[in-house]
Amino acid sequence: MKRIPFCMISTLVLPLFLISNVSAQDKFGWPHHSKQDNRSNEVSPVKNESKNPLARVIKIPSSQDDSADARANVQVAHTTEVCPNCQSSCGGSCMGVKFYQGVDQYSSKGIHKEALWKDAHMIPWEAFAYGEYIGPYRTPHVPEYRVRVNDQIEFVYQLTREQTSEPYRLGVGDQIEITSVTDPDLNQTDVTVLSDGSISLRLIGRVIAGKKTIVDLQKELNERYGEYFKTEPKIVVRGTKTDTALEDLRDAVDARFGTGGQGRLAVVSPDGTIQLPMLGTVPAIGLSLTELEREINMRYRALISGIEVTPVLSQRAPRFIYVLGEVETPGRVELTGPTSAMQAIALAGGWNIGGNLRQIVVFRRDYDWRLMALRLDLAGGLQGQRPYPSDEIWLRDSDIVLVPKKPIQRVADIINLYFTQGFYGIFPPELAFGRTTGIFD
Repeated sequence: MKRIPFCMISTLVLPLFLISNVSAQDKFGWPHHSKQDNRSNEVSPVKNESKNPLARVIKIPSSQDDSADARANVQVAHTTEVCPNCQSSCGGSCMGVKFYQGVDQYSSKGIHKEALWKDAHMIPWEAFAYGEYIGPYRTPHVPEYRVRVNDQIEFVYQLTREQTSEPYRLGVGDQIEITSVTDPDLNQTDVTVLSDGSISLRLIGRVIAGKKTIVDLQKELNERYGEYFKTEPKIVVRGTKTDTALEDLRDAVDARFGTGGQGRLAVVSPDGTIQLPMLGTVPAIGLSLTELEREINMRYRALISGIEVTPVLSQRAPRFIYVLGEVETPGRVELTGPTSAMQAIALAGGWNIGGNLRQIVVFRRDYDWRLMALRLDLAGGLQGQRPYPSDEIWLRDSDIVLVPKKPIQRVADIINLYFTQGFYGIFPPELAFGRTTGIFD
């Protein structure tokens, strides 16, 4: 059997490739820009947005203005292919805004139909900013952040110094001073409330002072000492060291000689809890920072008063996705911001030849760790044939993106495994066929 020369094969295949390329452009409706469309490349930016004529024609709906009328105004403005100011095809140069032929969310001709290149129309390419790499502020990533495992939260402690309506009650560690106008021998200084809430005084011995107000304790001491004196002893109780529990808490979170301020850094443990001084273990997973602040302050107020705690998210827990299969560098990719499926493939170095971009699989774990899977078709988007791919989804933490092999690539791997590395690895072709010049010579 004679071999066909390579030059003859290329002569036959090259025209077919060129014809198929032209037909693909007609099929997908790739836009053809004229010289008139690119005439406004050197237009200076509009400095005063309120004087921009585009603002009177195109109204971009915000989250607060998402009515049907607003969307209709945008639809009408986006479907026109003439300049709304001079009624010509200047591309928006007369207004200082560039209009290009492209595709956006209003290009679709149907409710559930994906926009194609043939649906391209004039869109304001720089309606939000002029050459600004930061881009618009966009909407928040999440409506309200919820605490997760491995989040680092700094709790800032601050004294409220607010006057309370309830009288102060003595606690363990507080110190009082006892004085008597009638008998100076009854005077005692630095009387400390013991751990059982009691104090020891002359003549009467042990007295319970814990959780009592100074007025109540003073009244009780006058009654107890009155049993030993004919006249009223006139005992006066004065607190010399109070709010001991509050001072102990301040000492526990004092960082003025380190990082500064009064705070404590806590990491959410795998069981979803944090540990704080005086409170111990506190559930935190799934709570917003506002809810966590309310919970912790309520717990502290049940023990002491005069302190307020503010939680600050110091560092989010790292979030990762995993890109496997036919990509350049498979492995783990950290999510530092909103990331889509196409961006994940780009972060993995792009796809390899032989990767099946029409059957990309995304594995996902639900909130209760149930496994879900979704198949995506990103071939048109990654190859530039679909300008608005509906399968371009946002990824979340712990997603697995798998780019499988094409069937022909799997067949090639099987042939390479069983024949090239297997059979021919044991029996070289020159030994199996008894020739030394190759089996196809």
